[in-house]
Amino acid sequence: MHERLTTHSHALRSPVKAGSEKPLLVCFSHLRWDFVWQRPQHLLSRAVKHYDVLIIEEPVFTAGATPHMDVSDRPQGVTIAVPVLPEGLSHEDILAEQHDLIEELIGREAAGPRVFWYYTPMAMAFTSDLECDLCVYDNMDELSLFRGASQELLDLENALFARCDLVFTGGMSLYEAKRHRHRSVHGFPSSIDFNHFSQARSIDKDPDDQVKIPHVRLGFFGVVDERMDIDLLAEVADLRPDWQFVMIGPVVKIDPSTLPQRPNVHWLGGKSYNELPQYLSGWDVGFMNFALNEATKFISPTKTPEFLAAGVPVVSTPITDVVRPYGDKGLVEIAKDAAEVVAKVETILSRPKDAWLAKVDRHLAAGSWDKTWTSMHKLMLDVTGDTASDRPASSLPVYATTPAE
Repeated sequence: MHERLTTHSHALRSPVKAGSEKPLLVCFSHLRWDFVWQRPQHLLSRAVKHYDVLIIEEPVFTAGATPHMDVSDRPQGVTIAVPVLPEGLSHEDILAEQHDLIEELIGREAAGPRVFWYYTPMAMAFTSDLECDLCVYDNMDELSLFRGASQELLDLENALFARCDLVFTGGMSLYEAKRHRHRSVHGFPSSIDFNHFSQARSIDKDPDDQVKIPHVRLGFFGVVDERMDIDLLAEVADLRPDWQFVMIGPVVKIDPSTLPQRPNVHWLGGKSYNELPQYLSGWDVGFMNFALNEATKFISPTKTPEFLAAGVPVVSTPITDVVRPYGDKGLVEIAKDAAEVVAKVETILSRPKDAWLAKVDRHLAAGSWDKTWTSMHKLMLDVTGDTASDRPASSLPVYATTPAE
């Protein structure tokens, strides 16, 4: 291993806000806060009501950089810390530098109550000796099945299971796969910011890059990676050249040149969370063309209820956590090949929408991200031994408790 550089933390400051009496929640994430708005953002933007939330992201590498932590705030009330490291470090030095920067930022020992919240087991490689009062693993995906996953990831997940007090899973199929690996595993499938996405039902103005695309429009939004069945997209586009396919999202981990190029397939790139309702308002059908592979075996797509809240009927490939409950309840149409996709879309286009939408709204009324966070937080308080009288009054709405689906 190369000789270690001396760590200097530029712009370093306490992650605990001045005068705050909240405990510190430190999240270790493999996802950038500013990338795509998804489960971590939904939950941790709600956690700020009860915690000072510090999110430590994966490092960025800059030629000639002195190792330091880039610390900044976001409008949602969270603080983001990004390790900035020089290029060319060995794997061992990268881990060591991250450890030292994090220890300098928050301390090896907790100065007050603090929670560690993991999205990536890889962070165990440089945080396992740091103290916390409560350790949570929010297991939103089966990362070991993603392209490029390593044996180290599997080993570190075992270590995280041994350390953590609570395991939350991002879907029920993932819950079934993980529930025997820890004494306290709880399924929390993707929920819904209904008020945000339901705006699409009343918007009647297309964004500039969508306005000239004819109908019928089938739309997708989300990360474009190995979980997308691009061959299925090409086949359906060829079967119905008069249908338009609007594809929104950043392309990662796959070569953009492999994406189907057709006159009726429109790759519009990434859009902000706030922009999504305007795009969805102009779609006739949502198209969730997930591949059936190892990377999708346990996914619970957040976009399923988001499409429904927007009032957009959906055709999806048979992903387990979409079939159950959405397919079984008749809320989403399931299709396993191009011919079935065409048939299901034609069924959607020919049927009245009101009865389906009423059924959708009854289903979505049972859940929300507020409710999900409230349920998670109760479990966290139960583990730390806080009594009801000790708990800070919550400003979150009170929801009827229903079993997770």
